[in-house]
Amino acid sequence: MTVLLQTRGLAKAYAGPVLSDVNFELRAGEVHALVGENGAGKSTLCNIIAGLRQADAGEMILQDKPYHPHNKKAAELRGVRIVLQELSVIDNLTVAENLFLDHLPNRLGWISGARLAEAAREALDKVGLTELDPNTPVRQLGIGQKQLVEIAAGISQECKVLILDEPTAALTVADAKRLFIQVRKLQDAGVGIIFISHHLEEVQEISDRVSVLRDGRMVAVKERGTYSIDDIIRLMVGRDLSETVERPSTTSVDRIAFRVEGLKAPPVVREVSFKVHAGEILGFAGLMGSGRTETMRAIFGADPRAGGRLFLDEKEIQIGKPADAVKLGIGFLTEDRKAQGLLLPKPLRMNISLARLRDEIAIFGSWIRRSIEDTVAARWIERLRVRCSSAEQSAVNLSGGNQQKVVLARWLYRDCSVLICDEPTRGIDVGAKFEIYQLLGQLAAAGKAIIVVSSDLYELLALCDRIAVMSAGKLAAIFPRGEWTEDRIMAAAFSELTKAANN
Repeated sequence: MTVLLQTRGLAKAYAGPVLSDVNFELRAGEVHALVGENGAGKSTLCNIIAGLRQADAGEMILQDKPYHPHNKKAAELRGVRIVLQELSVIDNLTVAENLFLDHLPNRLGWISGARLAEAAREALDKVGLTELDPNTPVRQLGIGQKQLVEIAAGISQECKVLILDEPTAALTVADAKRLFIQVRKLQDAGVGIIFISHHLEEVQEISDRVSVLRDGRMVAVKERGTYSIDDIIRLMVGRDLSETVERPSTTSVDRIAFRVEGLKAPPVVREVSFKVHAGEILGFAGLMGSGRTETMRAIFGADPRAGGRLFLDEKEIQIGKPADAVKLGIGFLTEDRKAQGLLLPKPLRMNISLARLRDEIAIFGSWIRRSIEDTVAARWIERLRVRCSSAEQSAVNLSGGNQQKVVLARWLYRDCSVLICDEPTRGIDVGAKFEIYQLLGQLAAAGKAIIVVSSDLYELLALCDRIAVMSAGKLAAIFPRGEWTEDRIMAAAFSELTKAANN
C-alpha cells in the first residue's frame, strides 16, 4: 500500500514538551487510529498536519514531496482536511452556509440558493440528517447535530488526507454507524484517514492500524488483529485498569432528593416527570433530538419552561435562571464545555474557583483571596489529574478532555446536593473515564443525587441505578438495575417515533 503522508521527528512545546520526536505514517486508503490519554499529543499532531499549528522541529512529506503548510488553507490546497473535536460551525449562519462557507455556489458573485440547498441536502444525507432543512440556523441545533454538520462539511470535500478528531463523541450508535459507512467509501477512493477516538471499540472496528501516543511520544504501532483493547489501554496509560466499575451501594434510597412533575419546554420537551433519590445515579438515554439535554437545561433555568413543577427534598422550588439553581445546590455539567462551560481565556484557578466565588474565594464582594484560590485549584487539579503546566495556564490551551475535567472540578468543589451531568465523559480518555465513574459513585455513596445524560449506553449500564429513556420529547420508560436490557432500552427510545409513524 502506498505511503501517503509521513512525519519525521516532529516536536512541539508550549509551557513544556507536547510532542517529542514523533514519527508517523499514513497509507493511502487506510484508517489509521491515533489513541492516547488526554494531553498525550494526539490533537497537537493532527493540528500540525492540518496546518493549524507549526512544529518546532521535524519534517513532513506528502505524496513524496516536502509538506509544511503555514495555515489550514494551505493544507487544504494540498488535499489535507480536518474535522475538529471542538466545533467550529458558525451559529448565526444556516446549515447550508456552514457546509460550503469557503466555496458557496455563485454566478458573478450572486449566490445560487437552489444549488446551495441541493448540495447541502446531498451532504446531509451522508450523515443521516435527511430531514434537516438546510436553511435552518445552526444555533437551533443540538450539539450532536452540529457535530454531524461539521462532519458532513469535512467528508463532502475532495481530499487526500482526512483527519477526524473525536468525530463520534456527540453521536448515537446509529449515527456513528452511518459515519463509518461513509468512511469506508472514502477508503475505497484511496483517501487516507486519521481517526482519533477514545471509544476503543470503535477504533478496533474501523481502523487498519493503531498508533499509541503517551506523554508526547509514539510508543507503539499495531496492525489490525494483532492487539486487544486491554493491550491498547496498557500502552496508553502505562498501567493496568479494571474493566469494571465498582459502584458503592446506594444510600438513603428511600428519600426523594429531587422531583420533576409535568415539565414542558417547547418545542422539544413534553410532559416529563421523574424523581431522583438521595444516593442514586439516574441515567438518561435516548436518540439524538429526544429531548434529554433540553430537559436538563430547562430544569437548570438555562432554557425557559412552559410548565411543570420542581421539588427539592419534597419542597417546591422556583428556578428562573441558572443562578437560582446553583443557590439551591443544583449543579449542571454542560455537554458543550467550550461554549457554555468554561472561561476559555482565563486561568484554570479562576475556572475552578468560580463555583464558590462569593461564599469562599472573594471578600467584600470583589477582593479575591488568591491563597485560598490557589490552594483550591491545586487540590482539584491533582485529584482529577488535570494535565497542565500550572493553575495559571489558560483553559483554552488544554486538551478537550482536560477541559472537561476542569468543568467537573468546579461542580465537585461546589459540593451540590443534586448534580446533573450531561455527557460527563465526552472526549475523556479511558483512564480518566474510570476515574470519573469512581468519583460519581463516591458522590452517590455520600448521599448526593446524580443525573447522568449519556449517548454511551454501555456507560449508563455500568454506572446507573436506574435508566430513564426519552423518546420524542417524552419520558418513555424507566428501568431499574436488573430489569433493563439493551433491546428494551432501544425499543423505548424508538417508541414515540413508532407511534407517530403508525398514526
